[in-house]
Amino acid sequence: MAPDASGLAGRKVLIVDDDRANVEVVRSGLAPYGYRFFEAHDGAQALSAIRQHRPDLIVMDVEMPGLGGVEVCRIVKANQNESGFGFIPVILMTASHRSGKVEGLELGADDYLVKPFDMLELSARVKSMLRLKALQDELVSKNRELDLANRELERKRRELLELSRTDALTGLINRRYFEERLAVEFARSDRYRSPLSCLMLDLDHFKAVNDTYGHAFGDRVLQEVSKVVVKTLRDVDLVARYGGEELIALLPETGPEEAMRASERIRKGIAELGLEADGQKRVRCTASIGVATFPVPAIETSEALLRAADDCLYAAKEAGRNRVCQHEE
Repeated sequence: MAPDASGLAGRKVLIVDDDRANVEVVRSGLAPYGYRFFEAHDGAQALSAIRQHRPDLIVMDVEMPGLGGVEVCRIVKANQNESGFGFIPVILMTASHRSGKVEGLELGADDYLVKPFDMLELSARVKSMLRLKALQDELVSKNRELDLANRELERKRRELLELSRTDALTGLINRRYFEERLAVEFARSDRYRSPLSCLMLDLDHFKAVNDTYGHAFGDRVLQEVSKVVVKTLRDVDLVARYGGEELIALLPETGPEEAMRASERIRKGIAELGLEADGQKRVRCTASIGVATFPVPAIETSEALLRAADDCLYAAKEAGRNRVCQHEE
Protein backbone atom coordinates (compact mmCIF):
# COMPACT_ATOMS: atom_id res chain seq x y z
CA MET A 1 0.00 0.00 0.00
CA ALA A 2 1.38 3.40 -1.02
CA PRO A 3 2.15 5.94 1.72
CA ASP A 4 -0.45 8.63 2.35
CA ALA A 5 0.41 11.75 0.36
CA SER A 6 -2.61 13.62 1.71
CA GLY A 7 -4.24 14.12 -1.65
CA LEU A 8 -1.03 15.30 -3.32
CA ALA A 9 -0.75 12.41 -5.79
CA GLY A 10 -0.38 13.67 -9.33
CA ARG A 11 1.44 16.82 -8.32
CA LYS A 12 4.36 17.62 -10.63
CA VAL A 13 7.89 17.55 -9.22
CA LEU A 14 10.87 18.76 -11.23
CA ILE A 15 14.19 17.23 -10.15
CA VAL A 16 17.26 19.18 -11.28
CA ASP A 17 20.75 17.74 -10.80
CA ASP A 18 23.72 17.25 -13.11
CA ASP A 19 24.33 13.90 -11.43
CA ARG A 20 21.79 11.51 -12.97
CA ALA A 21 22.35 9.03 -10.12
CA ASN A 22 21.16 11.66 -7.63
CA VAL A 23 18.10 12.34 -9.80
CA GLU A 24 17.24 8.66 -9.70
CA VAL A 25 17.71 8.51 -5.91
CA VAL A 26 15.26 11.39 -5.40
CA ARG A 27 12.79 9.97 -7.92
CA SER A 28 12.88 6.49 -6.35
CA GLY A 29 12.48 7.84 -2.83
CA LEU A 30 9.41 9.89 -3.79
CA ALA A 31 7.87 7.43 -6.26
CA PRO A 32 5.56 5.72 -3.71
CA TYR A 33 3.63 8.97 -3.22
CA GLY A 34 2.25 9.08 -6.75
CA TYR A 35 3.88 12.30 -7.88
CA ARG A 36 4.57 13.02 -11.55
CA PHE A 37 8.27 13.53 -12.20
CA PHE A 38 10.24 15.59 -14.70
CA GLU A 39 13.98 16.01 -14.72
CA ALA A 40 16.67 18.41 -15.91
CA HIS A 41 20.45 18.24 -15.68
CA ASP A 42 21.51 21.87 -15.79
CA GLY A 43 20.06 25.31 -15.24
CA ALA A 44 19.09 25.95 -18.85
CA GLN A 45 17.22 22.63 -19.05
CA ALA A 46 15.55 23.46 -15.75
CA LEU A 47 14.17 26.78 -17.04
CA SER A 48 12.94 25.08 -20.21
CA ALA A 49 11.21 22.35 -18.16
CA ILE A 50 9.63 24.96 -15.90
CA ARG A 51 8.16 26.79 -18.90
CA GLN A 52 6.94 23.55 -20.49
CA HIS A 53 5.58 21.62 -17.49
CA ARG A 54 4.83 24.30 -14.85
CA PRO A 55 5.84 22.03 -11.94
CA ASP A 56 4.33 22.29 -8.48
CA LEU A 57 7.75 21.88 -6.85
CA ILE A 58 11.42 22.08 -7.85
CA VAL A 59 14.00 19.94 -6.06
CA MET A 60 17.33 21.29 -7.32
CA ASP A 61 21.05 20.93 -6.72
CA VAL A 62 22.97 24.12 -5.97
CA GLU A 63 26.15 23.23 -7.84
CA MET A 64 25.68 22.60 -11.56
CA PRO A 65 27.75 23.49 -14.64
CA GLY A 66 26.74 26.73 -16.34
CA LEU A 67 23.63 28.19 -14.76
CA GLY A 68 23.58 26.99 -11.14
CA GLY A 69 20.67 26.23 -8.84
CA VAL A 70 20.89 29.57 -7.03
CA GLU A 71 20.60 31.53 -10.30
CA VAL A 72 17.68 29.39 -11.48
CA CYS A 73 15.97 29.86 -8.10
CA ARG A 74 16.36 33.62 -8.29
CA ILE A 75 14.92 33.66 -11.83
CA VAL A 76 11.94 31.58 -10.69
CA LYS A 77 11.29 33.85 -7.70
CA ALA A 78 11.66 36.99 -9.82
CA ASN A 79 8.93 35.70 -12.16
CA GLN A 80 6.39 34.33 -9.72
CA ASN A 81 3.58 36.70 -10.74
CA GLU A 82 0.63 35.32 -12.71
CA SER A 83 2.09 36.43 -16.03
CA GLY A 84 5.32 34.55 -15.24
CA PHE A 85 5.84 31.15 -13.65
CA GLY A 86 3.52 31.73 -10.73
CA PHE A 87 4.51 30.61 -7.26
CA ILE A 88 6.70 27.47 -7.38
CA PRO A 89 8.38 26.36 -4.14
CA VAL A 90 12.05 25.41 -4.45
CA ILE A 91 14.00 22.96 -2.33
CA LEU A 92 17.74 23.40 -2.87
CA MET A 93 20.13 20.48 -2.30
CA THR A 94 23.71 21.15 -1.32
CA ALA A 95 26.65 18.87 -0.57
CA SER A 96 28.20 21.45 1.76
CA HIS A 97 27.83 20.57 5.42
CA ARG A 98 28.84 24.13 6.28
CA SER A 99 25.61 25.53 4.85
CA GLY A 100 23.36 26.58 7.71
CA LYS A 101 19.61 26.93 7.49
CA VAL A 102 19.68 30.72 7.28
CA GLU A 103 22.34 30.63 4.59
CA GLY A 104 20.36 28.11 2.58
CA LEU A 105 17.17 30.13 2.73
CA GLU A 106 19.07 33.30 1.81
CA LEU A 107 19.87 31.63 -1.49
CA GLY A 108 16.22 32.19 -2.39
CA ALA A 109 14.96 28.70 -1.63
CA ASP A 110 11.81 27.84 0.28
CA ASP A 111 13.67 24.97 1.94
CA TYR A 112 17.02 23.21 1.69
CA LEU A 113 18.62 19.82 2.28
CA VAL A 114 22.23 18.82 2.82
CA LYS A 115 23.45 15.76 0.93
CA PRO A 116 23.38 12.94 1.77
CA PHE A 117 19.89 13.30 3.20
CA ASP A 118 17.45 10.90 4.76
CA MET A 119 14.62 9.95 2.35
CA LEU A 120 12.00 10.28 5.08
CA GLU A 121 13.17 13.83 5.69
CA LEU A 122 13.09 14.53 1.95
CA SER A 123 9.55 13.15 1.61
CA ALA A 124 8.39 15.22 4.60
CA ARG A 125 9.92 18.41 3.14
CA VAL A 126 8.40 17.68 -0.27
CA LYS A 127 4.93 17.08 1.18
CA SER A 128 5.20 20.30 3.19
CA MET A 129 6.16 22.33 0.11
CA LEU A 130 3.45 20.72 -2.03
CA ARG A 131 0.85 21.55 0.59
CA LEU A 132 2.13 25.13 0.55
CA LYS A 133 1.85 25.16 -3.23
CA ALA A 134 -1.71 23.75 -3.08
CA LEU A 135 -2.73 26.42 -0.58
CA GLN A 136 -1.15 29.13 -2.73
CA ASP A 137 -2.93 27.83 -5.84
CA GLU A 138 -6.22 27.85 -3.96
CA LEU A 139 -5.57 31.40 -2.77
CA VAL A 140 -4.78 32.55 -6.32
CA SER A 141 -7.93 30.85 -7.59
CA LYS A 142 -10.07 32.44 -4.87
CA ASN A 143 -8.52 35.84 -5.54
CA ARG A 144 -9.22 35.43 -9.24
CA GLU A 145 -12.83 34.49 -8.49
CA LEU A 146 -13.10 37.46 -6.14
CA ASP A 147 -11.62 39.74 -8.78
CA LEU A 148 -14.13 38.50 -11.36
CA ALA A 149 -16.96 38.90 -8.86
CA ASN A 150 -15.81 42.44 -8.07
CA ARG A 151 -15.66 43.28 -11.78
CA GLU A 152 -19.16 41.92 -12.29
CA LEU A 153 -20.35 43.85 -9.25
CA GLU A 154 -18.79 47.02 -10.63
CA ARG A 155 -20.40 46.39 -14.03
CA LYS A 156 -23.80 45.92 -12.36
CA ARG A 157 -23.22 49.04 -10.29
CA ARG A 158 -22.48 51.05 -13.44
CA GLU A 159 -25.57 49.60 -15.13
CA LEU A 160 -27.76 50.51 -12.16
CA LEU A 161 -26.23 53.97 -12.04
CA GLU A 162 -26.88 54.40 -15.75
CA LEU A 163 -30.45 53.20 -15.34
CA SER A 164 -31.00 55.60 -12.45
CA ARG A 165 -29.87 58.46 -14.71
CA THR A 166 -31.69 57.44 -17.87
CA ASP A 167 -35.22 57.89 -19.14
CA ALA A 168 -36.40 54.43 -20.17
CA LEU A 169 -38.46 55.56 -23.17
CA THR A 170 -36.12 57.99 -24.93
CA GLY A 171 -32.72 56.88 -23.67
CA LEU A 172 -31.99 60.48 -22.68
CA ILE A 173 -30.81 61.40 -19.22
CA ASN A 174 -33.66 61.99 -16.78
CA ARG A 175 -34.67 65.17 -14.99
CA ARG A 176 -32.96 64.36 -11.70
CA TYR A 177 -29.58 63.73 -13.28
CA PHE A 178 -29.98 66.75 -15.56
CA GLU A 179 -30.49 68.98 -12.54
CA GLU A 180 -27.34 67.53 -10.92
CA ARG A 181 -25.33 68.32 -14.05
CA LEU A 182 -26.95 71.74 -14.38
CA ALA A 183 -25.66 72.71 -10.93
CA VAL A 184 -22.12 71.68 -11.92
CA GLU A 185 -22.19 73.36 -15.33
CA PHE A 186 -23.72 76.55 -13.97
CA ALA A 187 -21.08 76.80 -11.23
CA ARG A 188 -18.32 76.33 -13.81
CA SER A 189 -19.90 78.94 -16.12
CA ASP A 190 -20.27 81.36 -13.23
CA ARG A 191 -16.68 80.91 -12.13
CA TYR A 192 -15.13 81.42 -15.56
CA ARG A 193 -17.88 83.74 -16.90
CA SER A 194 -18.27 81.47 -19.92
CA PRO A 195 -21.64 81.32 -21.72
CA LEU A 196 -24.13 78.58 -20.89
CA SER A 197 -27.38 78.22 -22.82
CA CYS A 198 -30.51 76.30 -21.92
CA LEU A 199 -33.13 75.12 -24.43
CA MET A 200 -36.56 74.01 -23.25
CA LEU A 201 -38.68 72.19 -25.84
CA ASP A 202 -42.32 71.13 -25.76
CA LEU A 203 -44.16 69.26 -28.51
CA ASP A 204 -47.19 71.11 -29.86
CA HIS A 205 -50.64 69.54 -29.44
CA PHE A 206 -49.09 66.31 -28.19
CA LYS A 207 -52.23 65.33 -26.26
CA ALA A 208 -54.16 65.33 -29.54
CA VAL A 209 -51.53 63.03 -31.08
CA ASN A 210 -51.93 60.57 -28.21
CA ASP A 211 -55.73 60.77 -28.29
CA THR A 212 -55.90 60.31 -32.07
CA TYR A 213 -53.21 57.75 -32.77
CA GLY A 214 -52.68 56.10 -29.38
CA HIS A 215 -49.95 56.24 -26.77
CA ALA A 216 -47.72 53.75 -28.59
CA PHE A 217 -47.48 56.15 -31.53
CA GLY A 218 -46.97 59.03 -29.09
CA ASP A 219 -44.03 57.13 -27.60
CA ARG A 220 -42.55 56.74 -31.10
CA VAL A 221 -42.89 60.47 -31.66
CA LEU A 222 -41.00 61.20 -28.43
CA GLN A 223 -38.26 58.76 -29.39
CA GLU A 224 -37.80 60.20 -32.87
CA VAL A 225 -37.88 63.79 -31.61
CA SER A 226 -35.22 62.86 -29.03
CA LYS A 227 -33.03 61.50 -31.83
CA VAL A 228 -33.40 64.73 -33.80
CA VAL A 229 -32.32 66.82 -30.80
CA VAL A 230 -29.34 64.60 -29.97
CA LYS A 231 -28.22 64.45 -33.62
CA THR A 232 -28.48 68.22 -34.01
CA LEU A 233 -26.54 69.11 -30.88
CA ARG A 234 -22.94 68.35 -29.94
CA ASP A 235 -21.63 65.44 -27.87
CA VAL A 236 -20.77 67.84 -25.03
CA ASP A 237 -24.35 69.13 -24.84
CA LEU A 238 -26.72 67.56 -22.30
CA VAL A 239 -30.18 66.51 -23.47
CA ALA A 240 -32.80 65.25 -21.03
CA ARG A 241 -36.45 64.31 -20.93
CA TYR A 242 -37.76 66.86 -18.48
CA GLY A 243 -41.26 65.45 -18.17
CA GLY A 244 -44.09 64.29 -20.43
CA GLU A 245 -43.48 65.68 -23.93
CA GLU A 246 -40.98 68.24 -22.65
CA LEU A 247 -37.25 68.00 -23.40
CA ILE A 248 -34.46 70.20 -22.12
CA ALA A 249 -30.90 70.77 -23.28
CA LEU A 250 -27.86 72.43 -21.76
CA LEU A 251 -25.24 73.85 -24.12
CA PRO A 252 -21.90 74.73 -22.45
CA GLU A 253 -19.71 77.42 -24.03
CA THR A 254 -22.65 78.52 -26.19
CA GLY A 255 -23.77 82.12 -26.50
CA PRO A 256 -27.22 83.48 -27.50
CA GLU A 257 -26.63 83.52 -31.26
CA GLU A 258 -25.28 79.94 -31.42
CA ALA A 259 -28.08 78.75 -29.12
CA MET A 260 -30.68 80.37 -31.35
CA ARG A 261 -29.24 78.76 -34.48
CA ALA A 262 -29.14 75.34 -32.81
CA SER A 263 -32.76 75.76 -31.66
CA GLU A 264 -33.91 76.65 -35.17
CA ARG A 265 -32.19 73.56 -36.58
CA ILE A 266 -33.96 71.41 -33.98
CA ARG A 267 -37.32 73.03 -34.71
CA LYS A 268 -36.95 72.46 -38.46
CA GLY A 269 -35.73 68.89 -37.97
CA ILE A 270 -38.79 68.01 -35.89
CA ALA A 271 -41.17 69.67 -38.38
CA GLU A 272 -39.66 67.55 -41.18
CA LEU A 273 -40.11 64.22 -39.39
CA GLY A 274 -43.46 63.16 -40.84
CA LEU A 275 -43.96 59.85 -39.00
CA GLU A 276 -46.36 57.24 -40.37
CA ALA A 277 -49.38 56.35 -38.24
CA ASP A 278 -51.36 53.15 -38.82
CA GLY A 279 -48.92 52.23 -41.60
CA GLN A 280 -50.18 54.89 -44.03
CA LYS A 281 -50.93 58.38 -42.72
CA ARG A 282 -47.95 60.68 -42.21
CA VAL A 283 -48.31 62.76 -39.07
CA ARG A 284 -46.50 66.08 -38.86
CA CYS A 285 -45.12 67.14 -35.47
CA THR A 286 -43.97 70.57 -34.38
CA ALA A 287 -42.30 71.93 -31.28
CA SER A 288 -42.03 75.20 -29.42
CA ILE A 289 -38.66 76.09 -27.93
CA GLY A 290 -37.58 78.58 -25.26
CA VAL A 291 -33.94 79.69 -25.07
CA ALA A 292 -32.05 81.48 -22.30
CA THR A 293 -28.34 82.16 -21.87
CA PHE A 294 -26.14 82.91 -18.84
CA PRO A 295 -24.44 85.21 -17.90
CA VAL A 296 -26.84 88.14 -18.10
CA PRO A 297 -27.87 90.56 -15.34
CA ALA A 298 -31.39 89.10 -15.05
CA ILE A 299 -30.11 85.53 -14.50
CA GLU A 300 -28.01 84.91 -11.41
CA THR A 301 -28.81 81.29 -10.53
CA SER A 302 -29.39 77.99 -12.30
CA GLU A 303 -33.03 78.15 -11.21
CA ALA A 304 -33.35 81.56 -12.85
CA LEU A 305 -31.85 80.15 -16.06
CA LEU A 306 -34.50 77.40 -16.12
CA ARG A 307 -37.30 79.87 -15.39
CA ALA A 308 -36.14 82.14 -18.18
CA ALA A 309 -36.09 79.26 -20.70
CA ASP A 310 -39.50 78.08 -19.47
CA ASP A 311 -40.99 81.58 -19.78
CA CYS A 312 -39.70 81.80 -23.34
CA LEU A 313 -41.19 78.39 -24.11
CA TYR A 314 -44.64 79.57 -23.06
CA ALA A 315 -44.13 82.79 -25.01
CA ALA A 316 -43.45 80.66 -28.11
CA LYS A 317 -46.66 78.71 -27.45
CA GLU A 318 -48.68 81.90 -27.09
CA ALA A 319 -47.15 83.34 -30.25
CA GLY A 320 -48.57 80.48 -32.34
CA ARG A 321 -46.31 77.45 -31.62
CA ASN A 322 -43.70 75.87 -33.93
CA ARG A 323 -41.27 78.66 -33.19
CA VAL A 324 -38.30 79.62 -31.01
CA CYS A 325 -38.51 82.40 -28.46
CA GLN A 326 -35.30 83.73 -26.87
CA HIS A 327 -34.84 85.47 -23.54
CA GLU A 328 -33.94 89.13 -23.89
CA GLU A 329 -31.24 90.59 -21.63
